[in-house]
Amino acid sequence: MASKFSIRSLRAISSSARPRSTCLRASNLPSAVSQRRGLSTTTESSPPESSSTQANETQKPRWSYTPPAAKAPFRLRAHSTRPEFPVNEDPAVLNEFYVRFLGNGGDKLLSEEVKWLAVTHKSFDQGRRGFNDRLAFLGKRIVQLQASLALVQDAGNFAREVPEDPHGRQPFTHPALDGLKNLTSNTRGFLTSKWKIAQLARDYDLQKVIRWAPRMPDDLQASGIDTVLTQTMYAIVGAIALEKGGRVANKIAQEKILAPLGLKSAIS
Repeated sequence: MASKFSIRSLRAISSSARPRSTCLRASNLPSAVSQRRGLSTTTESSPPESSSTQANETQKPRWSYTPPAAKAPFRLRAHSTRPEFPVNEDPAVLNEFYVRFLGNGGDKLLSEEVKWLAVTHKSFDQGRRGFNDRLAFLGKRIVQLQASLALVQDAGNFAREVPEDPHGRQPFTHPALDGLKNLTSNTRGFLTSKWKIAQLARDYDLQKVIRWAPRMPDDLQASGIDTVLTQTMYAIVGAIALEKGGRVANKIAQEKILAPLGLKSAIS
């Protein structure tokens, strides 16, 4: 009898406890769901001021402002004494440079965003508006290739004297191979050196439109302006190659860069 009583009492206790646990879980479920829904709605909703600000920023061109997400909450150099270096922000001035460099219609050759990106150095605005490193990498390869082809084709102007063989031997010669003597890294590096291309960039007044932040605004030469000018020239050629193709970029490199440097034979 004792065993039957204990079994019945256990069943009664378990049956009476089940609805309570179910009720507890059911009562807790809506609150948990409501809390989750509340969190999700708060993350998706935004104040009207921030939404209007984002709408205004999306209407502005990408080159003209710094993305809000790229800004730090405070300035690391709040009391910096270095003066601000002024850069061009006028699209008309930039278009005039592209016409001087690329000729008539040069301001229409590239898209508006790429025109600004090609003349922007990574030091400007801490690189937050994009910079031209990758474009310069591509453009430099194009200019160097066209310079090598020009040296091979122009065997007379850059020919070097070969010393006579002491044993009187005559090497094999052919008109198609005469230009190979010019194809050396020293010759190509001298004709396409940083100083020559930087001076050519000054002739096009490129220094008026490049966007960069020199380390010493009072001494641009010590800040590396020649390197910045050369890189920008390469970047413009690289941008043309991406948007207009290699044939147009080769022609620009031949006519606007190599021909003023003396490699006129590169023009086909």
